[in-house]
Amino acid sequence: MISLTPRGYSDKMQTTSEKRMANENQFNFGSDPDQQAQERSELRPPRMYRVILHNDHYTTMEFVVDILVNVFHKPAIEAKSIMLAVHRRGSGVCGIYSYDIARTKVSRVLALAREQEFPLQCTFEEA
Repeated sequence: MISLTPRGYSDKMQTTSEKRMANENQFNFGSDPDQQAQERSELRPPRMYRVILHNDHYTTMEFVVDILVNVFHKPAIEAKSIMLAVHRRGSGVCGIYSYDIARTKVSRVLALAREQEFPLQCTFEEA
């Protein structure tokens, strides 16, 4: 019989490859890949942030109500109630939103206040 492998290597190669195949069959890769992907992709609810208006002695109540109606989409009655809370307590919560939305609303309020030359302050904090 003619062998195409160099002398002395055929037995070693065969036993090495047999061992490798036996080890691969016995090797445990852990849990199911689909299960691993599902565990990694568990969604958590986003952190929520309170948007707060702060009282000052110069911003008109009408402007604050306007902001609440146009930026925060509050009904007029609720907007008046929040405006009175801001006036009496010094600050009031306009809504609770995810980070990006809260940041955008604060930016819009500050831009509108600057445009009308009011010193109205608006901030957000984690709820």
